[in-house]
Amino acid sequence: MGDKVIPVKVAVRIRPLVPKETNEGCQVALEVVQGEPQVFIPNTEKSFTYDFAFPGASSNQDLYKDSVKGMLARLFEGYNVTVLAYGQTGSGKTHTMGGEFHGKTQDCNGGIYAFAAKDVFKLLASNKYKDENLVVACSYFEIYGGKVFDLLSGKCKLRVMEDGKQQVVVVGLNETEVESVKDVLELINQGNILRTSGKTSANSNSSRSHAVFQIILRKATRKRPLFGKFSLIDLAGNERGADTSSADRQTRLEGAEINKSLLALKECIRALGRKGAHLPFRASKLTQVLKDSFVGTRRGPA
Repeated sequence: MGDKVIPVKVAVRIRPLVPKETNEGCQVALEVVQGEPQVFIPNTEKSFTYDFAFPGASSNQDLYKDSVKGMLARLFEGYNVTVLAYGQTGSGKTHTMGGEFHGKTQDCNGGIYAFAAKDVFKLLASNKYKDENLVVACSYFEIYGGKVFDLLSGKCKLRVMEDGKQQVVVVGLNETEVESVKDVLELINQGNILRTSGKTSANSNSSRSHAVFQIILRKATRKRPLFGKFSLIDLAGNERGADTSSADRQTRLEGAEINKSLLALKECIRALGRKGAHLPFRASKLTQVLKDSFVGTRRGPA
């Protein structure tokens, strides 16, 4: 993300039908135009064009290689980079970001988090960057009910504040230096155990919080100044009113808070496309902690 222009690219991934849907006679609602970043509604003339489009048969590796991997070069140039997984509850966001589920156990080797971590260490060891004197650290937190909780420190509650330079700071957030992909996967597993989930009418194991996993590059000097940040965000699923009408009060309140924060996120993204527009990042905790993703600060050397 540059200092003046912050490019926003959109990838759409079609989730294949699960066995239950197949047994019930459900039909696929979207298909990808072969060879094009375009999807269409079967038996209609309606189509939609994106930056990337992935059919139901695509893998997490396919999506990462084509739409995410190229962003790592920007991280090593000193930029903040953000990847958001957005969609309805049950659409496969947590599967894409964190890896495939085997029952309730998630294999974190096969998700975007792990793929990105592997390539960060490859780049760090490459001839191009090995003399940059950089260290890698990770943080992992969730935003639930408008509050922030550290998933690497026993889910302790954190405060979000602005410092004297108007930089948003998550006070007390645990940031752990890592030396290998194995270290990163251990942190992901540790955080996933604590992440808030619950049952909804649309999804039996729905993520009820926004999970923010960050791979952070710092200069290996005494004060560890920030060089660049790669934020990978598994957003809580948005829900229609029809999906929550039969839910208990707690679930309805969760859904309302989730939808409110996602609306704030959409308004910030819309504002990025309007030159000189005000960025309403204070509208929710989610957009507040993502402020440095919206402003496109570059910290690394020119």
